[in-house]
Amino acid sequence: MRVPLSWLREYVDLPATETGRDVQAKLVAVGLEVETVEQIGAGLKGPLVVGQVLTIEELEGFKKPIRFCTVDVGSANGTGEPQEIVCGARNFAVGDKVVVVLPGAVLPGDFAIAARKTYGRTSHGMICSTDELGMGDDGTHGIIVLPPEHEVGTDAIELLELVDEVLDIAVTPDRGYCLSMRGVARETAIAYGLPLRDPALLDVPAPNAFGYPVKIADPIGCDRFTARTVVGLEPEARSPIWLQRRLQKAGMRPISLAVDITNYVMLELGQPLHAYDRTRIDGPIGVRRAQQGEKLTTLDGTVRVLDAEDLVITDDRGPIGLAGVMGGANTEIADVKNGENTTEVVIEAAHFDAISIARTARRHKLSSEASKRFERGVDPQAAAAAAQRTVDLLVLLAGGTAEAGVTEVTAPSAPRTIAMPADHPDRVAGVAYGRETVVRRLQQVGCDVYGQDELLVTVPSWRPDLSEPNDLAEEVIRLEGYENLPSTLPTPPSGRGLTDRQRLHRRFGRALAGAGYVEALNYPFIGDAVLDQLGLDADDARRRTVKLVNPLSDEEPALRTTLLPGLLGALRRNDGRGSHDLALFETGLVFRPTGDETQTERLTVDRRPTDDEIASLNAALPRQPRRAAVVLAGAREQAGWWGKGRPADWADSIEAARTIAREAGVELTVRSDQHAPWHPGRCAALFVTVGGEETLVGHAGELHPRVIKELHLPERTCAMEIELDLLEQAVDGALQAPRISTFPVATQDVALIVAQDVPATTVEEALRAGAGQLLESLRLFDVFTGEQIGEGKKSLAYALRFRAPDRTLTVDEATAARDSAVALAAERTGAVLRGA
Repeated sequence: MRVPLSWLREYVDLPATETGRDVQAKLVAVGLEVETVEQIGAGLKGPLVVGQVLTIEELEGFKKPIRFCTVDVGSANGTGEPQEIVCGARNFAVGDKVVVVLPGAVLPGDFAIAARKTYGRTSHGMICSTDELGMGDDGTHGIIVLPPEHEVGTDAIELLELVDEVLDIAVTPDRGYCLSMRGVARETAIAYGLPLRDPALLDVPAPNAFGYPVKIADPIGCDRFTARTVVGLEPEARSPIWLQRRLQKAGMRPISLAVDITNYVMLELGQPLHAYDRTRIDGPIGVRRAQQGEKLTTLDGTVRVLDAEDLVITDDRGPIGLAGVMGGANTEIADVKNGENTTEVVIEAAHFDAISIARTARRHKLSSEASKRFERGVDPQAAAAAAQRTVDLLVLLAGGTAEAGVTEVTAPSAPRTIAMPADHPDRVAGVAYGRETVVRRLQQVGCDVYGQDELLVTVPSWRPDLSEPNDLAEEVIRLEGYENLPSTLPTPPSGRGLTDRQRLHRRFGRALAGAGYVEALNYPFIGDAVLDQLGLDADDARRRTVKLVNPLSDEEPALRTTLLPGLLGALRRNDGRGSHDLALFETGLVFRPTGDETQTERLTVDRRPTDDEIASLNAALPRQPRRAAVVLAGAREQAGWWGKGRPADWADSIEAARTIAREAGVELTVRSDQHAPWHPGRCAALFVTVGGEETLVGHAGELHPRVIKELHLPERTCAMEIELDLLEQAVDGALQAPRISTFPVATQDVALIVAQDVPATTVEEALRAGAGQLLESLRLFDVFTGEQIGEGKKSLAYALRFRAPDRTLTVDEATAARDSAVALAAERTGAVLRGA
């Protein structure tokens, strides 16, 4: 809402020294968001005067039409002689009154005016357009032609109100009454403690049976409709300058007198109005819901197909307007420029249901000044006053005559009242305001207040947002000043903090971050296309998704069943932007429907759900395990003076899983597997022991080349995904700190030759079992294949560390433990000690 300060002063006697910045500070203090204060005419300097065109000479021989004019500017030029001016505009004639800027003046934008030679003549000044004076669009796109009654030599800066300040207010949805000068003036009067001259306090004639006939078929959609008729309008009457300037400063373009007046009253009182050409209305005006598929051509020339939920204004022919949004073209006020005349108008001032108007505006993608006000709440009691104000201006400015008939159709309604303890604002704010302050502040916003300890508050008609005691408390608090509320930190209850589960999940994230991964947070939505790109089989459980009723994107209408699509998308975007060495991770929920979910009834919000209802809701939800995933591409170790570096590979993704498992204190078992979207030969299945049974918790490895190609990923991209809930279940008691022994370690290396298809993890398990309690750690440090060990064979070299907790091991004890480990590996896997 743009609020000219000069217009605001009509309703509140602000001190003469108050600037727009001062008013901005006051309004911000009472809760209005004043975004900017625009200085209109800043830097403007005269002489800028009214002139009359005496002669026009058409100059020939130039690429565009040029005119050499003499203009009478009175004594403004110091000589009284006609001013010679070169001008290219053609929308004025001899005898017209125009705005002339003389040499020595400065226009907005620091544009200094001086006599200069152009097109073979000397131009002593300019004949001005609205754009050159910073006035905004007046629809002419040419020179300003003034009404003939203005005297030559008059100061045009004052006449055109070129110097002003305009406050640009961002009105929140709950403060719809501030989309009017009346509403902003009320807030200004409260902020300054000054009286308000309410422009809606007008003498309005009572309704009678002689007004224009109106029939309302939907009293819920339209609970009030006022109609007034004005006849005998002068077709050539133009909007006066003051009216045009106020509309321009408020951000609206002057159109014609009748339309300008309805827009002006809307800005003044906040009540949208519409003027119909009475000669174009066929029969009574009606208000009803549209018939499905009905058509209406609106004022913007668009043919709109109506929905059965749309509220429309009708006559005997059908729809003539989209109620509360935009009028129809078939009853439009005639345009004098096209040789048409409107001498009789019917003024509509109605109150429509906010939700209905909001839905219609969004359905037709048609947001208008009227719909913005109706959907935020318009004062229903202001309709009659707005109609009267419009009639008065039409009579005054257009020479019309108001007919005696007054139509006012209203649905029965009662004032809204709220019961509130007098100390309720005190308890909400933690400040002792006292009853007198509470009553005074509520009365300032227009409430009627009765009672002592228990207040009965009647809410004003222009505040539909006040519906409960907390709303009233907010009014008291904001007017007393949010800045006056004490700043106190809440005291947390003792004995509470993160749960063990929350601590564990945070440790997972910190461990991955410490390992060089960067966390990426992605939307939890996927589509079938990405599941196809991942190469998932038709019966894969990850294809059973939960579809959203109202998705953000039609391409991603389902909740994710895996974290990989979001992470791989983030990796692709970053790689495309030049970051080629990437290691990303994410932890979050996935959604896995089991098919056993039940249907549940929609619960009411007027009470807390019962335990059975909460259980029913939970039963209707899909399984939502928490998972962690990583993706890698590019270099894992950078090259430098220290060495060549190395690229990320499948082993890094497995190590990421081991990093997470170590944080949980869980031993991770790794086995070869085939599972989309991983490469069949470079995919590992990850297992832990849960309740004594080995359980699959995730997969890791290098992605399939076909998946990499489909998703446009870097070559050899690797990924890992693991279920954290299962890891948590595998935790056996509290995490044990490592025990530091004071006795030395005994190291034994063994190299075992096994068949090529024997997994290294199987050999490792056998070595661990055979070595017994003395084995502290086991590490595979070399894999070798070649002619020396035979075809179809491979050599696995392990480093075994032995240590006793209570003594130093002898060589014989360490050797015996190693031999036992080798023997069990030979028994289980057919391993042969290399070199034996």
